[in-house]
Amino acid sequence: MRRREFISLLGSAAAWVSPARAQEPRRVIGVLSGFGPGGFFADVIMPTAFVQGLKDAGFVEGRNISIEIRSADGHYDRLPSLAAELVGRNVAAIHATDVPSAFAAKAATKTIPIVFATGVDPVKVGLVDSLSRPKDNLTGVSFFSGVLGPKHVELLHELLPAANTIAFLVNPGNLNIKIDEPEIRAAADRLKQHLEVLTASTERDLETAFATMVQRDVGGLIVKPDPFFISRSEQLVALAARHTIPAIYPVRTFADVGGLMSYGGIPLDLYQQAGIYVGKILKGTKPADLPVQQSTKLELVINLKTAKALGLTIPPTLLIRADEVIE
Repeated sequence: MRRREFISLLGSAAAWVSPARAQEPRRVIGVLSGFGPGGFFADVIMPTAFVQGLKDAGFVEGRNISIEIRSADGHYDRLPSLAAELVGRNVAAIHATDVPSAFAAKAATKTIPIVFATGVDPVKVGLVDSLSRPKDNLTGVSFFSGVLGPKHVELLHELLPAANTIAFLVNPGNLNIKIDEPEIRAAADRLKQHLEVLTASTERDLETAFATMVQRDVGGLIVKPDPFFISRSEQLVALAARHTIPAIYPVRTFADVGGLMSYGGIPLDLYQQAGIYVGKILKGTKPADLPVQQSTKLELVINLKTAKALGLTIPPTLLIRADEVIE
């Protein structure tokens, strides 16, 4: 075989082999989270929802993307520096898993695309100017759980019509408290119930809050949607059981670990949609051209075992409406 033909043959073989061996260039996706590094977000949401959404859009971790997570574990004052770290890594996009993270990411960069997932109205809290035209580098998905506050009051009243005082547990570090409290207070007033607003941003605060509920003869509790609370779902449920305080929670994570009742959006759906949006941005779509998605899927989950332990009988009207009853 002539030398020229041999070289040509080698080149053809190399051209045939290289696509199978070559790896697509990996782009880095930053995830900024107010949740803890493990538990609800890292163990449930990431592998089963957000990553699946990316896969639906054609992006697979370890093949054409890599993911870097920065978690504040409920310490929202850490978020600005964590956001700056991701910006310094020059990530292709940032996924903000909650309201505090979204604001930190928004303050950190005006150019890197940001996709948030939140349970509040992003227009009301000032994340975006419009749902249909979010502008600039920010868009996302929301199930507006904040507007469900009055519904939580009604459900709790249906279960506990004799309760004169109910508590509303909030994290003072979460900006959405300013929007939700007036709506929940108005709903309680309509039902002639006294509302006690209690705050907690540390595990010790949670203990203090429940001790205060006992002192003030609180008949029922509404837990505000918040990454810190969700990351401490087992502690919150245990405190409610210890002090025999019936509670309604914002997501089913609480009911799954023994909470009495939950009503709200479906986090898996929310974060999967966020993953799909990040994928679209990686393919070239501008965030401003992606309207803020509104997830309308809601679920009511009731834990009958917990109701029995609290000595409560769930009204048939609630049981009929429940999407799932845990026995």
